[in-house]
Amino acid sequence: MPPRLPAPASPETSADGAPLTELSLASPGTACLRIGGRLDLDRATRLWDDLPAKLSAMSLDKLDIEVSGMEFCDGAGMALLHHLCAGDMTPGAVVNLRGLRPEFQSILNSYAGSLEEGAEGRETQEQNPSVPARIGGAVGDLKLGLADQIAFIGHISLGLATTVFSRRSMRWNEVLRVFETAGVNALPIVSLISLLVGLIIAFESSQPLEQFGAQIFIANMIGLVMVRELGPLMTAIILAGRSGSAFAAELGTMKVNEELDALKTMGLDPVRFLVVQRIVAGVLLTPVLTLYSMLMGVAGGVIVMLGLGFPFTAIYNQMISSLKIGDVVVGISKGAVFGVIVSVVGCLRGLQTQKGPSAVGESATRAVVTGILLIIIADAMFSVLLFLLKS
Repeated sequence: MPPRLPAPASPETSADGAPLTELSLASPGTACLRIGGRLDLDRATRLWDDLPAKLSAMSLDKLDIEVSGMEFCDGAGMALLHHLCAGDMTPGAVVNLRGLRPEFQSILNSYAGSLEEGAEGRETQEQNPSVPARIGGAVGDLKLGLADQIAFIGHISLGLATTVFSRRSMRWNEVLRVFETAGVNALPIVSLISLLVGLIIAFESSQPLEQFGAQIFIANMIGLVMVRELGPLMTAIILAGRSGSAFAAELGTMKVNEELDALKTMGLDPVRFLVVQRIVAGVLLTPVLTLYSMLMGVAGGVIVMLGLGFPFTAIYNQMISSLKIGDVVVGISKGAVFGVIVSVVGCLRGLQTQKGPSAVGESATRAVVTGILLIIIADAMFSVLLFLLKS
């Protein structure tokens, strides 16, 4: 005769007969709710039906929820836990959640945050704060923003250190895609603007220098200005308006559509999966575009000088005599730094996108404004540093 199998457990008991859900009074006014096993849709539905009546009948001042034995929890279970922790089933009582696993805690935090953002937004719109309150709020937002930026930089540094040198983690196909969309596709606009800037500088400087019979020095001016200053600066500003806003819009759309939350749910870090690739592409493509911008700007100045009657040999010799390898290195170094600024700011603003129909547009605008501002500040710091090194 074959051995008899044990009877299947009931929906609220484990295989050994232990209750999976247990509500008991620890002391007058204090109850303990233990939830174990799988908190899926069916079980969460039953608890939604049973718990409100039982908890309201106890007149509780404190509720302890013990979930250390919980092995599985889906979206319905997270909604139930959030409802319990918010005190909606026990008005006026203090609710403590204990024993929740870290992987469940991160999901619960994002779930609770997404539910509360709408209410917070409505409360903010209904209020009409005074000027001091607005100033205090701006200072508080500045403090929180600075803390977020420092944490984001640390997260990026860790992601770069652990991802770039890992073949399994680093998605080089994504780097090549960003390199093409943000770099190769930007060649026409970089060519046009750099060429026109070179033409403008040459034309504007030709008349003043003609008064002193020194028009040949247009070549010196074009070479130094385009290689050391305007080449890197114009390239970075173009990328901030074109690629930085694109990074912010892409990541912002993913956040609004909850695709970033889906990545976290699957155990993927959005910074390592999306941000690191864009930063690496920005660091690689900006120096290349900067060098190309230098050449186009110089070409614009050469065209003007050829029109003024100077032979190409004289222009070339004059420009070579004023330019040094160090000037080219400084320009390319600026391009690399500006590339880091554009890509990091664009990704940061994209991850900071809030809910709402205009949130993605606001993130793209903030990415462009912040990127250009930081580029100008970094360029000023370069100028001061190079002046101090030469003095």
